[in-house]
Amino acid sequence: MALIDDIVASQNELTEWRRDIHAHPELGFDENRTADFVARQLESFGIEVFRGIGKTGVVGVLKVGNETSAIGLRADMDALPIHENNTFSHHSIHDGTMHACGHDGHTTMLLGAARYLARTKKFQGQVNFIFQPAEEGIGGAKAMIEDGLFEQFPCDQLFAMHNAPGVPVGKFGAVPGIRTAAGAFFDIDIQGTGAHGAFPHEAVDPIVIAAQLITALQTVISRNTAPGDVAVLSITKMHAGDAYNVIPANATLSGTVRTLSLKLMDRIEQRMREVTAGVANSHGATAEVSFRTIFHPVINDADATAVAADVCSDLVGADNVITSSPPGTGSEDFSFMSEAVPGCYLILGNGDGSQPLHNPDYDFNDEALVYGASFFARVIESTLTNDASD
Repeated sequence: MALIDDIVASQNELTEWRRDIHAHPELGFDENRTADFVARQLESFGIEVFRGIGKTGVVGVLKVGNETSAIGLRADMDALPIHENNTFSHHSIHDGTMHACGHDGHTTMLLGAARYLARTKKFQGQVNFIFQPAEEGIGGAKAMIEDGLFEQFPCDQLFAMHNAPGVPVGKFGAVPGIRTAAGAFFDIDIQGTGAHGAFPHEAVDPIVIAAQLITALQTVISRNTAPGDVAVLSITKMHAGDAYNVIPANATLSGTVRTLSLKLMDRIEQRMREVTAGVANSHGATAEVSFRTIFHPVINDADATAVAADVCSDLVGADNVITSSPPGTGSEDFSFMSEAVPGCYLILGNGDGSQPLHNPDYDFNDEALVYGASFFARVIESTLTNDASD
């Protein structure tokens, strides 16, 4: 039960890489500097590099022997449009953009594993190191798949990992079944009639309609969804008007829906459209709903997850591996990759004191780097074997 010595010895260098990426965050499909950094590192390890897969995606290929088996390891590279509050030396140099989800750490862990595997080559088969752009609701996984990711780089199994604030460093989670929710974004455009603020009787006030919709849409969950079904509907934006004394002609509500099944997502969408039309019509207004399902649920394959759990147990001991827990309502576009290839999406502890994800005070815990890199390396050595190498 031990981490890989060579990877542990590289802790300081991995930390430097991670902090450099953190200081230079890039949004989805604009990860040009990050992709350059990844490609240069892979090439320096002697790994064959392929670029431009899913716009800014990078794939490294390392093959040993004549075995045809192949395993994919995936990390995400993009940052978020958040102003960073941290003042440490590696804080974001791009105001309004930061690595608030730990993708800087995910990328670094996969690079650390890639260097170790390229040096040791203690496996038989092919490793596909997949560095994905635009995970944060922009469609990076789909873009890579549509560019022929798995046709060009077939994989028998696929492994990915996400850090988990609040979980101690040194703990893993490898749980079969549904792990993350399907996720949708929506916009509701309400068209009323504008008027002077002093003469509201001459208006069809879209702000009043929006206020009623905010309340009415909550019944889609509380009264139209079974109590045992997991579902979330959140209004996260409201825009209307520009002046103190003008009732505007239109208003927009935006938000997100999360469910653990696509069937329930479709039912919520239908009910949202019905409720929106009813409230708008009752005021003599109209409303259009734009509803986009951005993420599918991540469903961990039982066999791949069993492999991952065994590797984690070998690294940190079975007591430090979570193998049963309820799914979360966060979303991940690794879902599209795991629909194409049997896979496991793990969690990795980021520390009890870690700030939450998507928080302006968040930072990836550098102590976790050697744990994630050791997992990625060991899962290759555990799966890509043959009788001779054993």
